[in-house]
Amino acid sequence: MKILAVATTSHIALMFRDETWRQLTSEHQVERNELDRAMTPAEVRERIGDADVAITGWVNPAFTPEILEAAGSLRLVAHAAGSLKSLFGDPASRQILAERGIVVCSGVTNFGANVAEATVGLIIAMMRRWFEHRDRFASARNTQTGVPSNGQYLTGATVGLVSASTVARLTIPLLRPFGCRILVYDPFLTADQAADLGVELTDLDSLFQRSDVVSLHTPALPSTRHLIGARQLGLMRDGATFINTARGMVLDHNALADACRNGRIAAALDVTDPEPLPPDSPLWDMPNVVILPHIAGAGYAGYFGVGDTILGAVRDLAAGRPIRAAVPMERWEQLA
Repeated sequence: MKILAVATTSHIALMFRDETWRQLTSEHQVERNELDRAMTPAEVRERIGDADVAITGWVNPAFTPEILEAAGSLRLVAHAAGSLKSLFGDPASRQILAERGIVVCSGVTNFGANVAEATVGLIIAMMRRWFEHRDRFASARNTQTGVPSNGQYLTGATVGLVSASTVARLTIPLLRPFGCRILVYDPFLTADQAADLGVELTDLDSLFQRSDVVSLHTPALPSTRHLIGARQLGLMRDGATFINTARGMVLDHNALADACRNGRIAAALDVTDPEPLPPDSPLWDMPNVVILPHIAGAGYAGYFGVGDTILGAVRDLAAGRPIRAAVPMERWEQLA
């Protein structure tokens, strides 16, 4: 089969172990984007015509109907990244995928493992207020200078997960050793599915009211913009913690600033809206708020897992097997 690597050379190096890339290139004809920049739409159209597989990444043009129409042999788009929203944002493109049976796979689960690890790390750090302790200790040089705490850390805590997304489902088993009660709000999750996950399905207000820590895992959809606002944050217990490693637009940041202003709750944000926040956002200067530069998904384990997933998908295609990593495009509206 012929594979066109639309992704940049640096992106390929980040997502594929050397050995994985060697296996891919030894088994198939691979044509690379040799320039470490995004290919233009015209360059993709010119080179994709006889490719069976396209490997895409963070930096490449959207697959418009014009590109897909030029890709007469295309059977698989292997996205070496997470979200597909920017790649197939045009409904006409998704219609072409469906009509021609072009399969799409993604590294979302691989990145999700990294984000799940980061989520649990942030939960522990924020519930124990380590960042605040560090700053006060460094400032005062005094071990007796602490910060308020309710004493409820992760062990035995009630953890609320907003949405049963891929990352949330990867986070759940990481929480198990801490003996947590896990609540989930997700309008698409059935009671049977919640039971299979070993979680308690609840409504959004109840989740915020009952949880010691709330972790947001909701995709960015028109219906989820500012899903979390003053009402939900106001229901949180004194000393509770809020974590967002999902998408910034789901959270009303003005409401979060109001909720955190007096130190009643703590928050850690790996994502914001906009990204980064404006320099004058009050959240920057709050000691009980930690803002990170969208790095929860980083890490070799997840990155190299993307390359392994793509190699497996290509092998499935070549062997005529169902592609195990295929993304259910019929659920597009629910995808992150």
